[in-house]
Amino acid sequence: MTTILLADDHRIVREGLCALLEQKERLTVVANVSNGPDALEHALKLNPDIAILDITMPEMNGIEVSRRLQSERPSIHVIILSMHADREFVIESLRAGAKGYVLKDSAFRDLRLAIRTVQQGGIYLSPQITPVVVDAAIHSPDSAELSPFTLLSPREREVLQMIAEGIKTRDIALSLIVSEKTVETHRRNIMEKLDLRSVAELTKYAVRHGLTDID
Repeated sequence: MTTILLADDHRIVREGLCALLEQKERLTVVANVSNGPDALEHALKLNPDIAILDITMPEMNGIEVSRRLQSERPSIHVIILSMHADREFVIESLRAGAKGYVLKDSAFRDLRLAIRTVQQGGIYLSPQITPVVVDAAIHSPDSAELSPFTLLSPREREVLQMIAEGIKTRDIALSLIVSEKTVETHRRNIMEKLDLRSVAELTKYAVRHGLTDID
């Protein structure tokens, strides 16, 4: 029996995928959650065989969850489920330890194939993603657009995402178990690194680069 954790902030997506996955023999969804921190907590607690993660989730995106799992529970195979086919998302997902990257507009059979592939120790990418990875391989890193994944530390990306989602400094500090002063220091460093001057600019930047899907 293969156990699966599913994380997506859209309830209809979670419910639809749960129904489809559990129609298949030897697949069991042990948890379905709507945000990054819950995904991490449940994965560490339940130790599923596979974690299927959306990229843009509240408080902690799927890439950061994958990175934490790679460090703390590398036995869990991560499959990223995303609407983003951009190079930076694909490459950073793989760097964060994901073993699969499936586009949301793919057929369900692609997700099933991804599950089988990562179970067997392989890496699965939606067919539309292959040219993206090839392009990244033949171009030098200097030609890639500077992104939050190359400019900011993992903790700075967490803080940036929470700021963009309108979470107050005090609540960010409580969530990350740090002081408010530390959060303010992170915010100043983020603004300096990105050459941005306001929370509004930070929010636009986070949305543009897929750290959050607020509008």
